[in-house]
Amino acid sequence: MHELLFHGAAGEVTGSMHMLRFDDQWIALDCGLYQGHRQESEDKNRKWPMDPKDISAVILSHAHTDHAGRLPMLVKDGFDGNIYCTAATRDLCAIMLPDSAHIQEEDVFYVNKRRKKKKLPPIEPLYSYEHALAAVERMTSVPYERWFPVVPGVLAKFNEAGHMLGSAGVRIEFGKRGDSTPTLYFTGDVGRPNKPIIRDPKAFPPSDVIICESTYGARVNEQIFDAKEKLRDIVRRVIARKGKVIIPAFSVGRTQTMVYFLHEQMVSGELPRFPIWVDSPLSVNATEVFRLHPECYDAEARSFHRVTGDILGSGCCTYIRDVELSKRLNTSKESGVIISASGMCEAGRIRHHLKNNITHERNAVVIPGFQAANTLGRRIVEGAKSIRMFHEDFPVEAEVHQIHGFSGHADQADLLRMMEPHAGKTSQVYLVHGEEEQSSVLRDKFREQGFKKVEIAQPGLKATF
Repeated sequence: MHELLFHGAAGEVTGSMHMLRFDDQWIALDCGLYQGHRQESEDKNRKWPMDPKDISAVILSHAHTDHAGRLPMLVKDGFDGNIYCTAATRDLCAIMLPDSAHIQEEDVFYVNKRRKKKKLPPIEPLYSYEHALAAVERMTSVPYERWFPVVPGVLAKFNEAGHMLGSAGVRIEFGKRGDSTPTLYFTGDVGRPNKPIIRDPKAFPPSDVIICESTYGARVNEQIFDAKEKLRDIVRRVIARKGKVIIPAFSVGRTQTMVYFLHEQMVSGELPRFPIWVDSPLSVNATEVFRLHPECYDAEARSFHRVTGDILGSGCCTYIRDVELSKRLNTSKESGVIISASGMCEAGRIRHHLKNNITHERNAVVIPGFQAANTLGRRIVEGAKSIRMFHEDFPVEAEVHQIHGFSGHADQADLLRMMEPHAGKTSQVYLVHGEEEQSSVLRDKFREQGFKKVEIAQPGLKATF
Protein backbone atom coordinates (compact mmCIF):
# COMPACT_ATOMS: atom_id res chain seq x y z
CA MET A 1 0.00 0.00 0.00
CA HIS A 2 1.04 3.58 -0.67
CA GLU A 3 0.32 6.34 1.79
CA LEU A 4 -0.74 9.96 1.38
CA LEU A 5 -0.31 12.51 4.16
CA PHE A 6 -1.74 16.00 3.66
CA HIS A 7 0.01 18.86 5.41
CA GLY A 8 -0.40 22.28 3.74
CA ALA A 9 -2.98 23.88 1.41
CA ALA A 10 -5.42 21.43 2.97
CA GLY A 11 -8.61 23.27 3.91
CA GLU A 12 -6.92 26.52 2.86
CA VAL A 13 -5.05 28.03 -0.08
CA THR A 14 -1.52 28.56 1.20
CA GLY A 15 1.41 26.41 2.34
CA SER A 16 1.01 23.69 -0.30
CA MET A 17 2.68 20.43 0.79
CA HIS A 18 1.43 16.88 0.26
CA MET A 19 3.45 13.81 1.24
CA LEU A 20 3.69 10.44 -0.55
CA ARG A 21 5.20 7.31 1.00
CA PHE A 22 6.57 4.44 -1.10
CA ASP A 23 8.65 1.65 0.51
CA ASP A 24 9.49 3.86 3.50
CA GLN A 25 10.61 6.71 1.26
CA TRP A 26 8.80 10.03 1.60
CA ILE A 27 8.31 12.35 -1.38
CA ALA A 28 6.97 15.88 -0.96
CA LEU A 29 4.69 17.44 -3.56
CA ASP A 30 5.48 21.16 -3.17
CA CYS A 31 6.83 22.95 -0.13
CA GLY A 32 5.00 26.27 0.12
CA LEU A 33 4.96 29.18 2.52
CA TYR A 34 1.87 29.92 4.61
CA GLN A 35 0.47 33.45 4.23
CA GLY A 36 -2.22 35.26 6.24
CA HIS A 37 -2.42 36.20 9.92
CA ARG A 38 1.21 36.87 10.82
CA GLN A 39 1.52 34.90 14.07
CA GLU A 40 -0.58 31.99 12.83
CA SER A 41 1.45 31.81 9.61
CA GLU A 42 4.71 32.06 11.56
CA ASP A 43 3.69 29.10 13.72
CA LYS A 44 2.61 26.97 10.75
CA ASN A 45 5.72 27.78 8.75
CA ARG A 46 7.95 26.41 11.50
CA LYS A 47 6.25 23.00 11.61
CA TRP A 48 6.94 20.02 9.34
CA PRO A 49 4.87 16.87 8.82
CA MET A 50 8.06 14.91 9.58
CA ASP A 51 11.78 15.44 10.03
CA PRO A 52 13.07 17.02 6.77
CA LYS A 53 16.00 14.57 6.93
CA ASP A 54 13.48 11.77 6.29
CA ILE A 55 12.20 13.29 3.03
CA SER A 56 13.94 11.71 0.03
CA ALA A 57 12.86 14.12 -2.73
CA VAL A 58 10.59 17.06 -3.57
CA ILE A 59 8.58 17.44 -6.78
CA LEU A 60 7.72 21.11 -7.30
CA SER A 61 4.70 22.06 -9.39
CA HIS A 62 5.58 25.74 -9.86
CA ALA A 63 7.44 28.72 -8.44
CA HIS A 64 4.74 30.66 -6.60
CA THR A 65 5.63 31.33 -2.96
CA ASP A 66 2.70 29.35 -1.56
CA HIS A 67 4.11 26.28 -3.35
CA ALA A 68 7.88 26.82 -3.24
CA GLY A 69 8.52 29.38 -0.50
CA ARG A 70 9.60 27.00 2.28
CA LEU A 71 12.16 25.06 0.26
CA PRO A 72 15.10 27.04 1.76
CA MET A 73 13.85 26.23 5.26
CA LEU A 74 13.52 22.55 4.31
CA VAL A 75 17.19 22.57 3.27
CA LYS A 76 18.15 24.54 6.38
CA ASP A 77 16.45 21.89 8.56
CA GLY A 78 18.31 18.96 7.01
CA PHE A 79 16.75 17.97 3.67
CA ASP A 80 19.50 16.90 1.26
CA GLY A 81 17.61 15.30 -1.63
CA ASN A 82 16.78 16.51 -5.14
CA ILE A 83 14.08 19.06 -5.95
CA TYR A 84 12.56 18.27 -9.35
CA CYS A 85 10.87 20.97 -11.44
CA THR A 86 10.69 22.41 -14.95
CA ALA A 87 13.46 24.64 -16.30
CA ALA A 88 11.37 27.82 -16.13
CA THR A 89 10.37 27.02 -12.54
CA ARG A 90 14.00 26.63 -11.52
CA ASP A 91 14.92 29.96 -13.16
CA LEU A 92 12.04 31.72 -11.41
CA CYS A 93 12.92 30.17 -8.04
CA ALA A 94 16.50 31.39 -8.51
CA ILE A 95 15.18 34.95 -8.21
CA MET A 96 12.11 34.44 -6.02
CA LEU A 97 13.60 32.46 -3.14
CA PRO A 98 16.53 34.85 -2.48
CA ASP A 99 14.04 37.72 -2.70
CA SER A 100 11.81 36.02 -0.12
CA ALA A 101 14.82 35.56 2.17
CA HIS A 102 15.74 39.24 1.82
CA ILE A 103 12.20 40.35 2.70
CA GLN A 104 12.15 38.09 5.75
CA GLU A 105 15.51 39.37 6.97
CA GLU A 106 14.30 42.97 6.61
CA ASP A 107 11.02 42.24 8.39
CA VAL A 108 12.77 40.51 11.27
CA PHE A 109 15.20 43.41 11.62
CA TYR A 110 12.34 45.86 12.22
CA VAL A 111 10.37 43.45 14.40
CA ASN A 112 13.42 42.88 16.59
CA LYS A 113 13.88 46.62 17.05
CA ARG A 114 10.38 46.75 18.57
CA ARG A 115 10.99 43.59 20.60
CA LYS A 116 14.18 45.03 22.02
CA LYS A 117 12.31 48.09 23.31
CA LYS A 118 9.87 45.74 25.04
CA LYS A 119 12.79 43.71 26.45
CA LEU A 120 11.71 40.65 24.46
CA PRO A 121 14.21 38.17 22.95
CA PRO A 122 14.96 38.53 19.22
CA ILE A 123 13.42 36.20 16.64
CA GLU A 124 15.09 34.69 13.58
CA PRO A 125 13.86 34.65 9.97
CA LEU A 126 12.65 31.32 8.64
CA TYR A 127 15.76 31.16 6.47
CA SER A 128 18.58 33.24 5.10
CA TYR A 129 19.76 34.27 1.65
CA GLU A 130 22.37 31.48 1.80
CA HIS A 131 19.67 28.88 2.52
CA ALA A 132 17.72 30.13 -0.52
CA LEU A 133 20.75 29.68 -2.75
CA ALA A 134 21.33 26.21 -1.29
CA ALA A 135 17.74 25.25 -2.19
CA VAL A 136 18.22 26.42 -5.79
CA GLU A 137 21.39 24.34 -6.02
CA ARG A 138 19.32 21.23 -5.19
CA MET A 139 16.91 21.87 -8.07
CA THR A 140 17.06 19.54 -11.07
CA SER A 141 15.13 20.74 -14.11
CA VAL A 142 13.26 18.24 -16.26
CA PRO A 143 11.44 18.93 -19.57
CA TYR A 144 7.69 18.49 -19.87
CA GLU A 145 6.41 15.07 -20.98
CA ARG A 146 9.58 13.19 -20.05
CA TRP A 147 9.61 10.44 -17.42
CA PHE A 148 12.23 10.78 -14.71
CA PRO A 149 13.11 8.64 -11.66
CA VAL A 150 12.26 10.31 -8.34
CA VAL A 151 13.37 7.52 -5.97
CA PRO A 152 13.86 3.83 -6.76
CA GLY A 153 10.51 2.45 -7.89
CA VAL A 154 8.85 5.82 -8.56
CA LEU A 155 8.66 7.61 -11.92
CA ALA A 156 7.19 11.05 -12.58
CA LYS A 157 6.34 13.21 -15.56
CA PHE A 158 5.46 16.92 -15.82
CA ASN A 159 2.25 17.90 -17.61
CA GLU A 160 1.58 21.50 -18.77
CA ALA A 161 -0.69 23.09 -16.13
CA GLY A 162 -1.21 26.45 -17.86
CA HIS A 163 -1.17 28.35 -14.55
CA MET A 164 2.06 30.35 -14.91
CA LEU A 165 5.39 30.14 -16.68
CA GLY A 166 6.84 26.69 -15.99
CA SER A 167 3.84 25.38 -14.03
CA ALA A 168 3.12 21.68 -14.17
CA GLY A 169 0.83 18.96 -13.03
CA VAL A 170 2.68 15.87 -11.82
CA ARG A 171 1.93 12.35 -13.02
CA ILE A 172 3.41 9.63 -10.81
CA GLU A 173 3.74 5.90 -11.41
CA PHE A 174 4.72 3.58 -8.56
CA GLY A 175 6.48 0.23 -8.77
CA LYS A 176 4.32 -2.76 -9.68
CA ARG A 177 2.25 -4.40 -6.97
CA GLY A 178 1.15 -7.72 -8.45
CA ASP A 179 -0.24 -7.00 -11.89
CA SER A 180 -0.95 -3.31 -11.27
CA THR A 181 1.08 -0.13 -11.48
CA PRO A 182 -0.65 2.41 -9.20
CA THR A 183 -0.82 5.95 -10.56
CA LEU A 184 -1.42 9.36 -9.02
CA TYR A 185 -1.91 12.79 -10.55
CA PHE A 186 -1.31 16.03 -8.66
CA THR A 187 -2.84 18.88 -10.63
CA GLY A 188 -0.77 21.63 -8.98
CA ASP A 189 -2.52 24.91 -9.70
CA VAL A 190 -4.52 24.52 -12.90
CA GLY A 191 -4.71 27.42 -15.34
CA ARG A 192 -7.50 28.57 -17.59
CA PRO A 193 -7.81 27.99 -21.32
CA ASN A 194 -6.98 31.04 -23.45
CA LYS A 195 -4.85 32.56 -20.69
CA PRO A 196 -2.40 35.05 -22.24
CA ILE A 197 1.27 34.33 -22.96
CA ILE A 198 1.48 30.72 -21.79
CA ARG A 199 0.06 27.51 -23.22
CA ASP A 200 -3.30 26.06 -22.21
CA PRO A 201 -3.39 23.31 -19.56
CA LYS A 202 -3.17 19.81 -20.96
CA ALA A 203 -5.75 17.14 -20.22
CA PHE A 204 -5.39 15.29 -16.94
CA PRO A 205 -3.96 11.80 -17.56
CA PRO A 206 -5.82 8.66 -16.40
CA SER A 207 -4.96 8.04 -12.72
CA ASP A 208 -6.07 5.91 -9.79
CA VAL A 209 -5.82 8.90 -7.45
CA ILE A 210 -6.14 12.61 -8.28
CA ILE A 211 -5.14 15.43 -5.94
CA CYS A 212 -7.01 18.40 -7.40
CA GLU A 213 -6.87 22.08 -6.56
CA SER A 214 -10.18 23.78 -5.72
CA THR A 215 -9.43 27.51 -5.43
CA TYR A 216 -12.49 28.46 -7.49
CA GLY A 217 -14.49 25.29 -6.94
CA ALA A 218 -17.74 27.19 -6.36
CA ARG A 219 -17.27 29.99 -8.87
CA VAL A 220 -17.57 30.44 -12.61
CA ASN A 221 -15.37 33.38 -13.53
CA GLU A 222 -15.79 35.83 -16.35
CA GLN A 223 -14.00 34.99 -19.55
CA ILE A 224 -10.54 36.34 -20.33
CA PHE A 225 -11.95 38.47 -23.17
CA ASP A 226 -14.50 40.09 -20.85
CA ALA A 227 -11.84 40.75 -18.20
CA LYS A 228 -9.60 42.34 -20.80
CA GLU A 229 -12.41 44.65 -21.92
CA LYS A 230 -13.21 45.59 -18.31
CA LEU A 231 -9.56 46.48 -17.66
CA ARG A 232 -9.47 48.55 -20.85
CA ASP A 233 -12.58 50.52 -19.90
CA ILE A 234 -11.34 51.25 -16.36
CA VAL A 235 -7.92 52.39 -17.58
CA ARG A 236 -9.38 54.52 -20.36
CA ARG A 237 -11.73 56.28 -17.92
CA VAL A 238 -9.06 56.94 -15.28
CA ILE A 239 -6.45 58.14 -17.78
CA ALA A 240 -9.03 60.53 -19.26
CA ARG A 241 -9.51 62.19 -15.89
CA LYS A 242 -5.74 62.36 -15.27
CA GLY A 243 -5.73 59.72 -12.54
CA LYS A 244 -3.63 56.69 -11.79
CA VAL A 245 -4.56 53.02 -11.87
CA ILE A 246 -2.90 51.00 -9.11
CA ILE A 247 -2.66 47.27 -9.75
CA PRO A 248 -1.39 45.00 -6.97
CA ALA A 249 -0.11 42.01 -8.89
CA PHE A 250 1.98 38.96 -8.21
CA SER A 251 5.49 39.54 -9.48
CA VAL A 252 5.42 36.37 -11.55
CA GLY A 253 2.61 35.76 -13.98
CA ARG A 254 0.00 38.38 -13.15
CA THR A 255 2.33 41.35 -13.69
CA GLN A 256 3.37 40.05 -17.10
CA THR A 257 -0.27 39.39 -18.03
CA MET A 258 -1.27 42.96 -17.19
CA VAL A 259 1.65 44.39 -19.18
CA TYR A 260 0.91 42.12 -22.13
CA PHE A 261 -2.76 43.13 -22.33
CA LEU A 262 -2.13 46.87 -21.91
CA HIS A 263 0.67 46.78 -24.47
CA GLU A 264 -1.54 44.84 -26.90
CA GLN A 265 -4.39 47.37 -26.51
CA MET A 266 -2.07 50.31 -27.12
CA VAL A 267 -0.69 48.67 -30.26
CA SER A 268 -4.24 47.99 -31.52
CA GLY A 269 -5.36 51.56 -30.74
CA GLU A 270 -7.95 50.52 -28.17
CA LEU A 271 -6.07 52.54 -25.57
CA PRO A 272 -4.08 55.76 -25.94
CA ARG A 273 -0.38 55.74 -25.20
CA PHE A 274 0.36 56.29 -21.51
CA PRO A 275 3.17 55.27 -19.14
CA ILE A 276 3.16 51.94 -17.35
CA TRP A 277 5.42 51.64 -14.33
CA VAL A 278 6.31 48.16 -13.13
CA ASP A 279 7.60 48.93 -9.66
CA SER A 280 9.02 45.77 -8.17
CA PRO A 281 12.59 44.50 -8.47
CA LEU A 282 11.31 40.94 -8.42
CA SER A 283 8.81 41.69 -11.21
CA VAL A 284 11.61 43.17 -13.30
CA ASN A 285 13.76 40.08 -12.81
CA ALA A 286 10.82 37.76 -13.45
CA THR A 287 10.09 39.53 -16.72
CA GLU A 288 13.63 38.76 -17.82
CA VAL A 289 13.00 35.09 -17.05
CA PHE A 290 9.83 35.23 -19.17
CA ARG A 291 11.94 36.50 -22.05
CA LEU A 292 14.30 33.52 -21.61
CA HIS A 293 11.53 30.95 -22.08
CA PRO A 294 9.61 31.57 -25.33
CA GLU A 295 9.20 27.78 -25.56
CA CYS A 296 6.43 28.21 -22.95
CA TYR A 297 4.53 30.83 -25.02
CA ASP A 298 1.29 30.06 -26.79
CA ALA A 299 0.79 30.71 -30.51
CA GLU A 300 -0.81 34.15 -29.99
CA ALA A 301 2.07 35.42 -27.85
CA ARG A 302 4.61 34.15 -30.37
CA SER A 303 2.76 35.96 -33.15
CA PHE A 304 2.62 39.23 -31.13
CA HIS A 305 6.33 38.84 -30.40
CA ARG A 306 7.07 38.65 -34.12
CA VAL A 307 5.11 41.88 -34.70
CA THR A 308 6.43 43.96 -31.77
CA GLY A 309 9.78 42.37 -30.99
CA ASP A 310 8.87 42.22 -27.30
CA ILE A 311 5.53 41.10 -25.86
CA LEU A 312 6.32 42.62 -22.45
CA GLY A 313 6.17 46.28 -23.30
CA SER A 314 9.75 47.52 -23.46
CA GLY A 315 8.49 50.48 -25.50
CA CYS A 316 5.71 51.57 -23.13
CA CYS A 317 6.91 50.27 -19.76
CA THR A 318 9.37 51.60 -17.24
CA TYR A 319 10.73 48.77 -15.13
CA ILE A 320 11.82 50.10 -11.75
CA ARG A 321 14.36 48.55 -9.41
CA ASP A 322 15.71 51.69 -7.74
CA VAL A 323 14.01 52.82 -4.50
CA GLU A 324 14.41 56.53 -5.30
CA LEU A 325 12.66 56.13 -8.65
CA SER A 326 9.88 54.28 -6.85
CA LYS A 327 9.46 57.14 -4.39
CA ARG A 328 9.19 59.67 -7.24
CA LEU A 329 6.03 57.93 -8.45
CA ASN A 330 4.35 58.97 -5.21
CA THR A 331 4.82 62.67 -5.96
CA SER A 332 4.41 62.51 -9.75
CA LYS A 333 1.29 64.19 -11.18
CA GLU A 334 1.52 62.19 -14.41
CA SER A 335 -1.35 59.80 -15.01
CA GLY A 336 -0.65 56.19 -15.87
CA VAL A 337 -0.69 52.64 -14.53
CA ILE A 338 1.42 51.42 -11.60
CA ILE A 339 1.82 47.66 -11.28
CA SER A 340 3.51 46.58 -8.08
CA ALA A 341 3.87 43.65 -5.68
CA SER A 342 2.72 42.03 -3.54
CA GLY A 343 -0.39 40.63 -5.13
CA MET A 344 -2.39 40.54 -1.89
CA CYS A 345 -1.11 43.93 -0.66
CA GLU A 346 0.58 42.40 2.36
CA ALA A 347 4.11 43.69 1.79
CA GLY A 348 6.36 45.51 -0.63
CA ARG A 349 6.09 48.77 -2.54
CA ILE A 350 2.40 48.36 -3.37
CA ARG A 351 1.51 49.50 0.15
CA HIS A 352 3.21 52.85 -0.45
CA HIS A 353 1.35 53.29 -3.75
CA LEU A 354 -1.96 52.47 -2.07
CA LYS A 355 -1.18 54.92 0.73
CA ASN A 356 -0.55 57.72 -1.74
CA ASN A 357 -3.39 57.03 -4.18
CA ILE A 358 -6.32 55.25 -2.53
CA THR A 359 -7.56 58.44 -0.85
CA HIS A 360 -8.18 60.24 -4.21
CA GLU A 361 -11.40 59.64 -6.16
CA ARG A 362 -9.74 60.32 -9.52
CA ASN A 363 -7.70 57.11 -9.09
CA ALA A 364 -8.63 53.43 -9.26
CA VAL A 365 -7.38 50.23 -7.67
CA VAL A 366 -7.73 47.12 -9.82
CA ILE A 367 -7.34 43.78 -8.05
CA PRO A 368 -6.77 41.19 -10.80
CA GLY A 369 -7.74 37.97 -9.05
CA PHE A 370 -8.23 36.04 -5.84
CA GLN A 371 -7.37 37.55 -2.43
CA ALA A 372 -6.80 35.17 0.47
CA ALA A 373 -8.64 35.60 3.75
CA ASN A 374 -7.10 37.94 6.33
CA THR A 375 -5.08 39.92 3.77
CA LEU A 376 -5.22 43.65 3.07
CA GLY A 377 -6.25 42.93 -0.52
CA ARG A 378 -9.26 40.94 0.73
CA ARG A 379 -10.36 43.81 2.98
CA ILE A 380 -10.12 46.27 0.08
CA VAL A 381 -12.23 44.17 -2.32
CA GLU A 382 -14.79 43.48 0.41
CA GLY A 383 -15.51 47.21 0.56
CA ALA A 384 -13.52 48.51 3.51
CA LYS A 385 -14.21 52.23 3.97
CA SER A 386 -10.71 52.74 5.31
CA ILE A 387 -7.55 50.65 5.52
CA ARG A 388 -4.75 50.66 8.04
CA MET A 389 -1.14 50.80 6.87
CA PHE A 390 2.03 52.06 8.51
CA HIS A 391 0.09 52.59 11.77
CA GLU A 392 -2.30 55.05 10.06
CA ASP A 393 -5.86 54.85 8.72
CA PHE A 394 -6.52 55.85 5.11
CA PRO A 395 -10.04 56.42 3.73
CA VAL A 396 -10.80 54.49 0.53
CA GLU A 397 -11.97 57.10 -1.98
CA ALA A 398 -10.56 55.56 -5.19
CA GLU A 399 -12.64 53.26 -7.37
CA VAL A 400 -12.03 49.62 -6.44
CA HIS A 401 -12.49 46.83 -8.96
CA GLN A 402 -11.81 43.11 -8.65
CA ILE A 403 -11.51 41.29 -11.97
CA HIS A 404 -11.58 37.51 -11.56
CA GLY A 405 -11.14 36.80 -15.26
CA PHE A 406 -7.39 37.35 -15.00
CA SER A 407 -7.01 34.65 -12.41
CA GLY A 408 -4.41 32.04 -13.12
CA HIS A 409 -6.73 29.41 -11.62
CA ALA A 410 -9.27 27.27 -13.42
CA ASP A 411 -12.82 27.92 -12.27
CA GLN A 412 -15.51 25.38 -11.49
CA ALA A 413 -16.53 24.90 -15.12
CA ASP A 414 -12.91 24.37 -16.19
CA LEU A 415 -12.26 21.79 -13.47
CA LEU A 416 -15.47 19.90 -14.16
CA ARG A 417 -14.59 19.73 -17.85
CA MET A 418 -11.08 18.44 -17.16
CA MET A 419 -12.21 15.85 -14.60
CA GLU A 420 -15.21 14.54 -16.55
CA PRO A 421 -13.29 11.90 -18.59
CA HIS A 422 -12.11 10.26 -15.35
CA ALA A 423 -15.52 9.86 -13.67
CA GLY A 424 -16.12 6.23 -12.72
CA LYS A 425 -12.45 5.38 -13.41
CA THR A 426 -10.49 7.30 -10.77
CA SER A 427 -10.97 5.62 -7.39
CA GLN A 428 -10.03 8.51 -5.09
CA VAL A 429 -10.13 12.30 -5.44
CA TYR A 430 -8.72 14.67 -2.82
CA LEU A 431 -9.44 18.38 -2.98
CA VAL A 432 -6.71 20.77 -1.85
CA HIS A 433 -5.84 24.47 -2.20
CA GLY A 434 -9.31 25.83 -1.49
CA GLU A 435 -11.33 27.50 1.21
CA GLU A 436 -14.15 25.41 2.67
CA GLU A 437 -16.98 27.10 0.76
CA GLN A 438 -15.16 26.52 -2.55
CA SER A 439 -14.02 22.93 -1.92
CA SER A 440 -17.35 21.69 -0.56
CA VAL A 441 -19.29 22.83 -3.63
CA LEU A 442 -16.73 21.26 -5.98
CA ARG A 443 -16.82 18.00 -3.97
CA ASP A 444 -20.58 17.77 -4.49
CA LYS A 445 -20.23 18.55 -8.21
CA PHE A 446 -17.61 15.81 -8.65
CA ARG A 447 -19.87 13.32 -6.86
CA GLU A 448 -22.67 14.25 -9.24
CA GLN A 449 -20.27 13.53 -12.12
CA GLY A 450 -19.82 9.96 -10.86
CA PHE A 451 -16.69 10.07 -8.70
CA LYS A 452 -17.37 7.67 -5.82
CA LYS A 453 -14.83 8.92 -3.30
CA VAL A 454 -14.21 12.67 -3.16
CA GLU A 455 -12.73 14.06 0.04
CA ILE A 456 -11.65 17.53 1.14
CA ALA A 457 -8.13 17.15 2.48
CA GLN A 458 -7.43 18.51 5.94
CA PRO A 459 -4.04 18.88 7.67
CA GLY A 460 -2.95 15.51 9.01
CA LEU A 461 -5.35 13.48 6.84
CA LYS A 462 -3.84 10.11 5.92
CA ALA A 463 -4.99 7.94 3.02
CA THR A 464 -3.83 4.72 1.40
CA PHE A 465 -4.19 3.36 -2.13
